[in-house]
Amino acid sequence: MIIKCPECELQVSDKALSCPHCGFPLQPDVKPRKPRNKNNKRRRLPNGFGQISEIKNRNLRNPFRAMVSIGKDENGRPICKPLKPESYFPTYNDAYAALVEYNKNPYDLNPSITVKELYEKWTEEYFKTIGESSIRGTEDAWRYCAAVYNMRVIEVRARHIKGCMEEGKATIRGKEQTPSASMKNKIKTLFNQMLDYAVEYELVDRNYSRTFNLSDETIKEIQTVKKEHMAFADLEMELLWQHVDDKRFIDVLLIQCYSGWRPQELGLIELANVDLVKGTFSGGMKTESGTDRVVPIHSRIRYLVERKYTEAQKLGSDYLFNYVDENSNRKNIKLTYSRYQKAFGRIRDELNLNPEHRPHDGRKHFVTAVKKYGVDEYAIKYMVGHKISDITEKVYTDREFKWLKEEIEKIK
Repeated sequence: MIIKCPECELQVSDKALSCPHCGFPLQPDVKPRKPRNKNNKRRRLPNGFGQISEIKNRNLRNPFRAMVSIGKDENGRPICKPLKPESYFPTYNDAYAALVEYNKNPYDLNPSITVKELYEKWTEEYFKTIGESSIRGTEDAWRYCAAVYNMRVIEVRARHIKGCMEEGKATIRGKEQTPSASMKNKIKTLFNQMLDYAVEYELVDRNYSRTFNLSDETIKEIQTVKKEHMAFADLEMELLWQHVDDKRFIDVLLIQCYSGWRPQELGLIELANVDLVKGTFSGGMKTESGTDRVVPIHSRIRYLVERKYTEAQKLGSDYLFNYVDENSNRKNIKLTYSRYQKAFGRIRDELNLNPEHRPHDGRKHFVTAVKKYGVDEYAIKYMVGHKISDITEKVYTDREFKWLKEEIEKIK
């Protein structure tokens, strides 16, 4: 209901405590309520969410400490640790917001975690930072560590790690095997990195894998077993050219022998980076010098590259080289290192090539050939992606690229 203010005679609601125009008190006996300060209201923490405590009697800028729950003790009481990287906050609600963010994706681990659980948690992050071959090496090393899978991480000592290295067993291709010298090195590297992760999250205070070194015998064995890559003999190259049209994948191997790409790099060359007019293809990986490098297409393999280009278009692939198995459904045609290795092994065995040949030998053959035919040192480094220390030679222009094509054509 609208009434007139006794003071200013303007219209005002009969429920108003005072006149909004002149401030005259219309209901002097009613005391106005204080507005609620919503910002001071503390939200309740769910069970297992963590703890927030206020440190009083000290003049602190950030008096509210956030603790995260990482498990329960034998009596069922929560075990808490300070939130990382920041534990102290100026207000309760700031600490609450930090706990909410943490609980979306907890990064602290239970101190009673087993080695297997640690491995799964660690590799979830680690595998995002490494390549496929490194992932495969880590997984192979893990197979030999079954003896410690169910041990608590805090109980692992140097003798347990050595036990995996010396006595570990794994079934590979249906056969039970013990670690080779190189595998012992991989197992130690696995524990070095995994336990560093455990130290970082305060699951253990010491990495026992780093308290000992590989034995002298193991180091000598690794050096003995390690093989150098080898170029293909003239008769082997003749054999490859004889069967380039009747055996699958030989064309890819010959392209590697005349361009120097690494096996992994071949599978990453995109059609968009193949210029059949200029006669170049670009790609690369591994090092700054090796990334996005341009390699001239040698005249002898030009028709092979054109053939692979047409095949890729028919497959609907964005990549020049693809892997199509006769028994596959063609849904996944990506040329990975393992697939290249499989095809390479088949070619080597079917043509009775030197059994010591490995997938990188096509790149080795290219480097050997360019040196044999006197290709310029800087041209070699440009094409294979090696670092060039001479700053005047680091960048080449379109005019100089003609020189690169001339250099690669020296290979016969």
